[in-house]
Formats: sequence, structure tokens, C-alpha cells
Amino acid sequence: MRSSTQRAGADVSARATQARDQGTSSVSRRSFVAAGLAVGAGAAAAPLARTAEAFAATPAGKPSRGDIAILRFLAAAEILETDLWQQYNELGGIQDPEVPGGSGSKPYTEALQVLDEDMPQYIHDNTEDEHSHFAFINAYLESKGAEPVDFDKFAELPSSKATGAQQIGRLTNLMELSVDTSYWTRYRSRTGNPDLGDTFKPAVPGLLEGKFPAIPRDDGDLEPEKHLQAIANTAGFHFAFIEQGGTSLYPSLAQRVRDPEVLRILLSIGPTETMHFQTWHDKAGNAPPLHDPTNGLVFPDLNEAQPGLVLEDTKTNLIMPEPTAFLKRKFPPCSIIRPTNTEGAAMGAVQALSDDGLFRGQPPSFFRVLKELASEADAAPARG
Repeated sequence: MRSSTQRAGADVSARATQARDQGTSSVSRRSFVAAGLAVGAGAAAAPLARTAEAFAATPAGKPSRGDIAILRFLAAAEILETDLWQQYNELGGIQDPEVPGGSGSKPYTEALQVLDEDMPQYIHDNTEDEHSHFAFINAYLESKGAEPVDFDKFAELPSSKATGAQQIGRLTNLMELSVDTSYWTRYRSRTGNPDLGDTFKPAVPGLLEGKFPAIPRDDGDLEPEKHLQAIANTAGFHFAFIEQGGTSLYPSLAQRVRDPEVLRILLSIGPTETMHFQTWHDKAGNAPPLHDPTNGLVFPDLNEAQPGLVLEDTKTNLIMPEPTAFLKRKFPPCSIIRPTNTEGAAMGAVQALSDDGLFRGQPPSFFRVLKELASEADAAPARG
């Protein structure tokens, strides 16, 4: 029997299809929330129900317990990503039947477009991608008799009060972030690799020194101009932070997968996260240097050498992974995703997202559930 969320989702899907056929983009707030996309719900809505039915015809056989644990953790990660990207899309992306939910904030969108004029489309597409990932993985789990992931009960964090945002419960907090931009210098290093114990300085140190909004908290954040641009800049660097995590997570956990079909899932979804990261890595480089007059946050000119760094560590057009040490330092440098160490990969991802401030306001029970999912994924035996 389908859950109430799935049944409601079927109605939403029909409305969205009708709107698309009629060339409109209006989907009611109530119906969209019921579908689960706006709140990042794990319960699957119509696309998930249809996919689950398709999987029902697959040959019998269940992946190992470890494979199921890995898929469940990845479903959780994708649900959380969907929730945060939906918030970005409501205020700065394109709202349509594919990704409905908000009405947009023109000033915030224009600040994002300083980084690239196509930002609304990119945000929209990233949002849709993440939703498709969790819907697919949850459907696959159900097709194998495994329990899908559902975070509905934790979707109680407040929304932005800015015009354009839905007033619904959220799983993630984009208004008190401490963004770690060490990924920027890590991917430019020719000698360092976090898998070999190396550490890296952040490109924008100020983002680690406070709790900063990446979306306007209310319409008061739409001015002064430099403050709003600082919010858009924060979002630009946060986009890349989120997607570099997925870029590493999939190959790290793939090393623990046993079932060939489950491995195919990870190897097919993982590279799309890398595509996202490459896009956002490039766009963040267009963030203008500025000083936020309201809170002192500074975005430096990354095309000038920063304290303790050389220009090669921050130069904005160096978005291809530089060759670096891999496996052992005796080998020649190799251009790679970094990190890809499989030990503790899931728990490391949880820690990084928590340190980011993404879950500020969530109760201890949320962290217990998330850490349990991560612990089970990390306990899957590595391939011999």
C-alpha cells in the first residue's frame, strides 16, 4: 500500500504534467509540499512510485546488507541536497513544473547573475538532478525489499522570510553557514592529497569565521547592495562546497559495493556530481571581491596572491584538478578526485555538512539517525 505522501504525490505529478501540457508553470504550494520535493522528503511521490513499479519487474535477488546500507546513506544525502537546492531554487532559480515551489527574488537572482547570467538555469537543473537521485535510489531500495529513507519528521527548520520563498518546514539551514573553501586550494595543489594526511588553507577564510546567510533571510537582506552581493557570493562558494562532497563520496563508497548493479548505480550517479562541482567551481571564481559592510565578511581577489598562499593556490581559471600525489608519494603526480579514501567516508561527509552549519537547529535525534545511516554504510566491507 502506498503512503499518503506517495498518493498525494501522484496528484501533484498529474497537475504538473497538465501544467506543462498547457504551457503554464503554476503548481499550488499545497500540492507541491505534499509531493515532498520542496521539503526534501524521502517518501517518494509519483516519480518514485512509477520507478518502483518498473523495478518490480527486475530479476529476483537482493543486494548485500552492506550495499543496502550504502544506498540508504546515499538516499539520505540526496534528500538533504534536494532540500537545500530547493531553497536556492525558490529564490534564485527557475520555477516551473519540473521544479515548482517558489516565486523567485529578483534582487537576489540578479546578484547571483553577477557570477554568471545562466545561474537560474543551473540552479534549477542541479535541484532537479538531486531530486531524481534520491527518488531513484529510494525506488531501487523498495524494489529490493529494503526500507527507503524518509526524513519527513525532521523537516521543521524555518524558511527564509524573503519574498519568493515558501513558508514550509526545511531539513537544512542556509542562513547560518560556515563554508569551508579549502576545496579550492586542495584541487590546485600539486603536492597535497587529503588521503595522505595533507591539509589545505581556505581560499576565503572569512567564510569560516562566522555564520553567514547564503540566501536572504528576509527582505531586509536585499540591501545594501554589497551585503546582498556577499550573500550571493556565499551561495556561489557553497554550491561548489556541497557538490565537491558528492564528487568524493560516490567513488569512496563504490569501493565497498559488492553487487554489480549497485556498483553501476554509484558509477552512474557519481560523475553527475562531478559535473555539478566543475560548473560551480568555475562560477564561484566570478564572485567579485568585496567587504560586507554589515558583518565584516571579506571576499578577497583570488587572482592576487593571498597571505600564506601563492597565486597558483587561488587563481580562478585553474578549475581542472591539478596532478598531485596519489596512493603513494613515490608514484608520479596524477590528476584525480580528492579525497577518495573509503575509510570513514560516510561519517566524514556527515561531519563536513554539520561543520558547514547546514543542520543548525536540528534536534539530537536527527543527528543520531544520520550518523547511524553513515555508520552502517562505513561498516560495509571494502572490496578485497
